[in-house]
Amino acid sequence: MRAPLLRLFFGVRWRHDRLYLSPFAPLWKSAYDIRMKRFAVWAILFFAFCGLANSAYLTQSEQNGTPLLCNIENLNGCNVVAQSPYSHLFGVSLAEYGLFFYAIVFFISAAELFLIDPLLRRVLQGLAAFGFAASLYFTFLQVFVIQALCVYCLGSAALALLIFFSATHIEPLRTIMPLKKMTVPPKEPPFFMPPVA
Repeated sequence: MRAPLLRLFFGVRWRHDRLYLSPFAPLWKSAYDIRMKRFAVWAILFFAFCGLANSAYLTQSEQNGTPLLCNIENLNGCNVVAQSPYSHLFGVSLAEYGLFFYAIVFFISAAELFLIDPLLRRVLQGLAAFGFAASLYFTFLQVFVIQALCVYCLGSAALALLIFFSATHIEPLRTIMPLKKMTVPPKEPPFFMPPVA
């Protein structure tokens, strides 16, 4: 009963006499088979392409000096966010960083589809974790510091989350412990008191 509960709530599963843990592990049996890895990499490729389109529009808008199209209710602070001092880092706009990030993820995922290399999958997982953490930080700035929400920035954060979610399925995140065979110690013979002379 314990193993199904661990698999349900924490994504714990046994594989090749080792215990693996993934916080977003799927609940079906063959979670890390070849088909699942291929599907996850294709998903990363698609999400990275969407991120490229989003970042390219933001970069073009900044370079041309044109305001962003942002007329969604409660999400109309795109130009406020884009013109804030937090929209640049070391003199480079965050949109250009996003363009560079999604381009790297796109090309590495495309290369992995042809090369099928576990090292490339590990690199994708590292990039996905970095992008997700950066998106959380910038979303925090929008909500609590700038106090304006940008639909394009939130869309980029959602794409980073989806890339991170997909990246957790392309390889087991880490090995917790090797399983050891349990051996039962031999029973000692019972102790008898010698008869009293």
